[in-house]
Parts: sequence; C-alpha cells; structure tokens
Amino acid sequence: MSAPAGAAAASSPTLSKSQLAYEWLHGRIVSGELGPGSRLVLAQVATELDISVVPVREAVRRLEAEGLVTFEKNVGATVAGIDPVEYLYTMQTLSLVEGAATALSAPAVGRSELDAAREVNGWMQAMLVDFPANFDPVKFTQLNHDFHSVLFEHCPNPHILDLVHRGWNRLTALRGSTFSFVPERAGESVAEHEELLQLIERGAPTAEIELAARRHRSATLDAYLARTDAHPSFPTL
Repeated sequence: MSAPAGAAAASSPTLSKSQLAYEWLHGRIVSGELGPGSRLVLAQVATELDISVVPVREAVRRLEAEGLVTFEKNVGATVAGIDPVEYLYTMQTLSLVEGAATALSAPAVGRSELDAAREVNGWMQAMLVDFPANFDPVKFTQLNHDFHSVLFEHCPNPHILDLVHRGWNRLTALRGSTFSFVPERAGESVAEHEELLQLIERGAPTAEIELAARRHRSATLDAYLARTDAHPSFPTL
C-alpha cells in the first residue's frame, strides 16, 4: 500500500475516521486496484491511514452491507467477486429500482440537468470514434453512471434511491469487464440514453419512462447472458 494515503487522511479533517476509511477502501475496490478475493488486513489499512482499527472495521462492515466485501472463516475480510448468477439477480433488481427511480425523478429533471446528461452522453459517443481503439470500458462505465445519476438522483423516495446506489456499488467492479465482453452494447446504450432524454423532455407518462429505463438496463443483461450461454437457464425481466 502506498504512503501518500496517510497524508490524504491528515488533510481531510472534515471526514469522520470511519468515513475516511470507507472512501479509501471503496475507491480502491471500484477502481479494481483491490480485485475480487483481495484480503483486507484491517491493521494494515489502519496504519496506512494513521487511524485505529475500530473505524476501519466500521467501514468494512458498511462495505459488506453494500455487497463489496465478504467475510470468510479463517480468512477475514476479502473483496467480493460477482458470479454470473449474482450478476443476473443484481441486474434484475437494479432494472426494477432504477427504472422506478428514473420515472419518479423525471418531473424534477429540468433543462440544466438534461443538458448535463446530454453532454455526458456526448462524451460517451466520442469514445466510440474509431471503436474499439479508443474505447476505455472503465471510463465508459463511469460516464454511464454519471449520466444515469442525473436522471435518478431526484427520486423523492429515499428507500428506492438507496437500493439504486447499492446496486451500482455492487456492479461497479464488474461493469467495465461487461462492456469489454459485450462491446456492441456501448453504441446501443448511447442511443438508448438519447431516447430516455427525449421521453423526459416531452413529459412522457411515468409508466413509459419507467419501462424504457428498465428495458435499457435489461438489454445489457440479456447481451451478457447470451454471450455466456446462460440466457436460456435464467428468466429475465
């Protein structure tokens, strides 16, 4: 582990020690620096951040609740992996809750938000120029999250919004690999984004927006399952 983290901890007095540990670990997990199966040695993390083990343990428990960390007997805390069945169930759930969140957010999404989302989608489109030479699946995934967060963050139901955040957190480490595995979805995703924006712009019925958002999410799942030959075994939405 690198030395600068301790300095970063000292320069962030507004964060609680538990939050600091959470953000430090979360960032390394979702970026892939700590890959599936990586062991989290609490004492080592505490030393790196110049804090006690107690807030690190609290942060790890939070990551466990989000599905990013698991505890194994005689091993301790490790970064969780995602198997195809887990990916299926998480994507199905996210399709439902993100579709609902997007639809409920729609009335509060104004012109500035629509312009911001369309700008992000433009950056995603630019990554497809000379595809696949300039395609970075990790960066594409981050832009994808940035786009969707504009559309669902105004959701007035905090419980639904929390489920959306948890779903994204669970999938983040794998999503870059997913777009690498089904690269044709990248272009289709950008086109579907524009369709979603147009629905919100014209004030389409809530049910229509929700269905479009659900289909958008399910299409990536269908493409992934088809590639892995798992599609016939698992019912999708």
